[in-house]
Amino acid sequence: MNGRASLSGKPYSAGVRIANWNEDTYLEENLLKDFLYKREKGELLIQKSKRLKNNLLKQMQLSVSKDGFVHFGDTVMLLSPENNKSPMENYPAVCGNLTLSVNPDDLTVHTSESLQVPCGASAVKSVNPVGRNAFRILSVEGNSMGEPIRFGQNFGLGATGGFTNQMLYLASDHKSFMRFAKKSYLQQVFFTDELSYLTCWQATFLDPQLRLEYEGFPVPANTKVLITHCHTNRGLAVPRNFWIRSYFGKEYEVTCHTYLDSHKAEEDKNYWIIVTANPSGDGVTMFDRPKPPSEETREREKNELYAGT
Repeated sequence: MNGRASLSGKPYSAGVRIANWNEDTYLEENLLKDFLYKREKGELLIQKSKRLKNNLLKQMQLSVSKDGFVHFGDTVMLLSPENNKSPMENYPAVCGNLTLSVNPDDLTVHTSESLQVPCGASAVKSVNPVGRNAFRILSVEGNSMGEPIRFGQNFGLGATGGFTNQMLYLASDHKSFMRFAKKSYLQQVFFTDELSYLTCWQATFLDPQLRLEYEGFPVPANTKVLITHCHTNRGLAVPRNFWIRSYFGKEYEVTCHTYLDSHKAEEDKNYWIIVTANPSGDGVTMFDRPKPPSEETREREKNELYAGT
């Protein structure tokens, strides 16, 4: 018995010439023709899903910062540096560097060939620039591309997901009974396809005592900064103790919440590094570039060299 026989309610296949055997044979031929046509056009669900996953995991080229600042139009990664857990906290938190990424739901991954809205956001352990975690700095106030963004200036964060004809925008909104983060119940972060005030962000200087002095200065690349949502005035954060399960594995929840310590300063859950490409062109980012040795390291190496000779 085959699948078509069970659908027609008969205990035999279409090869047995009883009753409407001719109609059953034509029905199976039409189904095969329809399958071959969709496979040739790339319209099968498995083909659409494969194209989406290939784009999300496609290697991306980040922008090179020649002057050390972040500019409108740059393609960057948003990296949450390794979290040094406060001794006051008694929960286990993940260590290591995490990057902000697009997190489509399982239904979209299995049935669609492009990103669908609303789309979730998550933090992943991969620090390699791919379609999921590469973002473009967008101007929302009419600034020309190539100008450096400044502390206190509005900008947008667009994610293409590896596609050339699609862009989603990082957004957030006030927490409500229907809209909140799934695990932490804090303010939700998501992606939308419409530019509005919900998609506006600002870079804030890290030291609160020097924050007013640095207002209006260009934002340096590859340096710790705070990213604040303009509409709600809350900081983009990775709590690290709330993880979610996605199609790509275990990932971590991203929220909009300002974590303050006992000195009313932001905790490292709110720290972000806007990562650019390495100008040497060896395919790594500035974050992966080895740091130059300090004076103490040079002196120690020199002493070891003299001692060996």
